[in-house]
Amino acid sequence: MSISLSKGQKIDLTKTNPGLSKVVVGLGWDTNKYDGGKAFDLDASIFCLNAAGKAPSEKDFVFYNNPQNPSGSVVHTGDNTTGEGDGDDEQVKVNLSAVPAEVEKIAFCITIHEAAERAQNFGQVTNAFVRIVNEDTGAELIRYDLGEDFSVETAVVVGELYRHSGEWKFNAVGSGYKEGLAGLCKDYGLM
Repeated sequence: MSISLSKGQKIDLTKTNPGLSKVVVGLGWDTNKYDGGKAFDLDASIFCLNAAGKAPSEKDFVFYNNPQNPSGSVVHTGDNTTGEGDGDDEQVKVNLSAVPAEVEKIAFCITIHEAAERAQNFGQVTNAFVRIVNEDTGAELIRYDLGEDFSVETAVVVGELYRHSGEWKFNAVGSGYKEGLAGLCKDYGLM
């Protein structure tokens, strides 16, 4: 049975699911009727972070043009440029048991491609969510629906997988950025 989270809520992942090692992180969204008439292209971006909360190198930034981290433990499965249809728009596979020890946290973000040029923001996005699925069984374990809390933001940190006392936990973050992907890269030490 899936557990629905609220913003800021943290929950254990591996302790309550013994033997869980491979998960799929699904990210989804829709655009509302006030989309400005231009095509929306939202993208999943993943940052593999050390204890200081920084990505050690650009190779630790996983997205459609760099589909996996150096160890292959975090893999972006492909870019969906339209967001059409139900379910996950983009997915990331994470092999928790293979994530390098120096990676303390994995941040999952959604950004709007060319947001400034297209005059788009998350105020025009609805039904955004992140969910964690057991890759072996297909069972949804955790779901966090972001709600409609955003207006001018062009990027959102939706959630984080992080290590705590040898176990993996999930934090429903829901934090928006007006500076888009550039703001995320700066905060995560890549600029």
